Amino acid sequence: MSLADLRLDQWRSLEPHAARRIAQEAARQVDGRVTAVETVEHLGAPLHRVRIERDGREFALIPGGTVALGLDLDAWRPSAEQAADYAESLEQGYGHGPDLRAHLAQVLSPRRSVCLATVLMAVRDEKLTEPPADMPAVLSARGLRMPTSDEWEHACGAGADTLFRWGDDIPSGVVPYDDATGPHQQPNGLGLRIAYDTYSTELTSDVTAAHGGDGGESVCGGYGWVLGWLPLATANRNPSMAEFAHGPDGEDLCEDFSTRPVLDL
Repeated sequence: MSLADLRLDQWRSLEPHAARRIAQEAARQVDGRVTAVETVEHLGAPLHRVRIERDGREFALIPGGTVALGLDLDAWRPSAEQAADYAESLEQGYGHGPDLRAHLAQVLSPRRSVCLATVLMAVRDEKLTEPPADMPAVLSARGLRMPTSDEWEHACGAGADTLFRWGDDIPSGVVPYDDATGPHQQPNGLGLRIAYDTYSTELTSDVTAAHGGDGGESVCGGYGWVLGWLPLATANRNPSMAEFAHGPDGEDLCEDFSTRPVLDL
């Protein structure tokens, strides 16, 4: 079996020694070296985390296969506190719809199944050095590429079907920027530093999507507690921020955006 065909459910079923063997093979394929293989508790079961260093940058192994993405809004319900806070934001002129579920329907990707290859993805995002349209060529010169939007979402959620990569709950009454110990500060299930700062906006090969943050817009605009956390939602594609980033105004602000390079196996 090619490493690119490794499925997330297969990866979860492996013993640690087998996971290490796959990590070594992945490192060999990209002329890198394994820096860590560890097993953590994730979604009630063990999950292996692999880090591979190549040219001074660390990458995590992201198993693929047929995976479910997007939030199931038919099944999801906000807490009473979340619903009340959104109602207050709506009174201030913020929000897209009469309730929080209606707002999410405007900014989240739909529930769906996609088939993804296993890849190596940078543990940390890196700032753009050129306008978004020129970044594919910049990365290609280093043997890298931008992730697809589906790859980013899968890597962030790591199999979670909740609003955020850590669950549906958020620290009460505080926005992410003011919370130095919240769940967004922890590595995700696969060891990525991802969806951690609403001031950080990650771009992918999909020009209609922006992930992981909104450039601080929600915080600076005083959108409220719940809307202040939503840029970190796994399935949030922030279409308005994507339009800005890929438009003429975004070209001169490329360093305000980042991307998460991918190594194919």
